[in-house]
Amino acid sequence: MRFFVHRRRFADLSEQEILALAISSEEDDARIYSGFAQQLRAEYPDSAAVFADMADEEDAHRQQLIALHETRFGAFIPLIRREHVAGFYARQPIWLMANLGIEKIRAEAEAMERKAEDFYRKAAARSSDAASRKLLGDLAASEALHKARAEGLLENLTSSGAAQEEGFQAKRQFILTWVQPGLAGLMDGSVSTLAPIFATQSSHTTFLVGLAAALGAGVSMAFTEAASDDGALSGRGSPLKRGFAAGVMTTIGGLGHALPYLIADIWTANLIAFIVVFIELWAIAWIQNRYMQTPFFRAAFQVVLGGSLVFAIGIVIGSG
Repeated sequence: MRFFVHRRRFADLSEQEILALAISSEEDDARIYSGFAQQLRAEYPDSAAVFADMADEEDAHRQQLIALHETRFGAFIPLIRREHVAGFYARQPIWLMANLGIEKIRAEAEAMERKAEDFYRKAAARSSDAASRKLLGDLAASEALHKARAEGLLENLTSSGAAQEEGFQAKRQFILTWVQPGLAGLMDGSVSTLAPIFATQSSHTTFLVGLAAALGAGVSMAFTEAASDDGALSGRGSPLKRGFAAGVMTTIGGLGHALPYLIADIWTANLIAFIVVFIELWAIAWIQNRYMQTPFFRAAFQVVLGGSLVFAIGIVIGSG
């Protein structure tokens, strides 16, 4: 509560404090853009170059503002930042944006420039002092030029075809990191955990066996996927993300046909479990067709054949 009590109102700031606030804001934005460039450099070098240029532009603004401050108020710059001013637009820390996709990063950059320009224009409109209006107007114009520069860089990137290429790379990375491990997990959970549930004739026992198989397979798949490849050479992305996708989807696939055995009547549970397995197998075929470009009927034949074989093995062994 004390943090909010001690925040200053923008209307109470002096011209020197407004200029000092602008200096610190430009410095923060330059660091954010540099962080974007660093984050994107490995996978999206063209966009990284755009954000590196934007960081240089922000740093140039900061130097201009410092020179103006020295001319009007001297070398000492008061320490005042966004968080010290009530109602001042805020920037998200770079670590909160570490997992944003490239399109969201671009949208964040556009919003940053728009908010900065709006802030300076509103501040100029509220000022009754001619020198203050000129100073704030110059800052607004500077941000408008920077926004135009940023938009021009992004338009050039788009027109050059680099944005489309990066969009393809982003989709490919999504498939490698999330879809492939998740699909493998769903197939494993839906098919490999089928056989044990036919080894009993009791709904309660079948549920416990199915639950154990689903959770055990989920943990096993998660650790196997995470430990099999660190992603450095293959480019498949974070092993933690891949392990999470594989583990969760394996568990979901196994639980799908285990939960019906919460029903006491074994034949009703069997019927519902069969329907769930049917849905799971067709979902796998759809995912293969949607993301892996596998012809739908070929994908359906593969998963239905595999599921049928496991289903038959479970029935034969369970009936014995």
